[in-house]
Amino acid sequence: MTVSREPSRPRQLPLDLGHSPGLTRDDLVVSQANAQAASLIDRWPEWPAPVVLLAGPAGSGKSHLAAIWREYAGAVQLGASDITAHLGEIGTTPVLIDDADQGKLDQDGLFHLINTVRGAGSHLLLTARSFPAAWAVTLPDLASRLKAAATVEIEEPDDLLLAGVITKLFADRQVEVEPHVVQFLVRRIERSLSTAIHIVDRLDRAALEQKTRITRALAAETVSALDAGQGEFEL
Repeated sequence: MTVSREPSRPRQLPLDLGHSPGLTRDDLVVSQANAQAASLIDRWPEWPAPVVLLAGPAGSGKSHLAAIWREYAGAVQLGASDITAHLGEIGTTPVLIDDADQGKLDQDGLFHLINTVRGAGSHLLLTARSFPAAWAVTLPDLASRLKAAATVEIEEPDDLLLAGVITKLFADRQVEVEPHVVQFLVRRIERSLSTAIHIVDRLDRAALEQKTRITRALAAETVSALDAGQGEFEL
């Protein structure tokens, strides 16, 4: 007896519409975890010191805050390992160095950059995952300059911040998600903003493929797949 099988329907592959997370001040969700840092950015140029450091764990939103300030201040961004080559271009322009403690630090360049910024009455914003004492700085004069910097610590995202970010990311995609689904994600995913961005993207794609709403069941399935190593986070 021949059994006829209904052909399986091909999955609909979602178009990549380029949903990049917004990095403006309006896109910033503020909670107790990052309120002090957000306030500092908003107060520029009325800063307590020429050199300011935002320190916090990966995924805590340091780069978002830095991008807001760079736009506010018209700052130039330099890489931590290649400062010396650009010292002549600075003048009185504010400077941003993101992830100052990741990779090899141009210690001589940073020392002279701090002196340049102080002499010009300008500002330098550094972001890092750790405080300068953990940077293995071997140049005593640079260590002294970094001790004089104003430091603001950003904590890991709390529930309020993570829920606000997830809700806004879905809203930016014009996707409606029930609050209980958002709360489920807050409880289950790694506490970082980059992870929130990644899981929203994966859920949006999964819902498009399956032509369904984003439910708690779909959220659980997607998170479990990522936990099992079937997807990779870009942190």
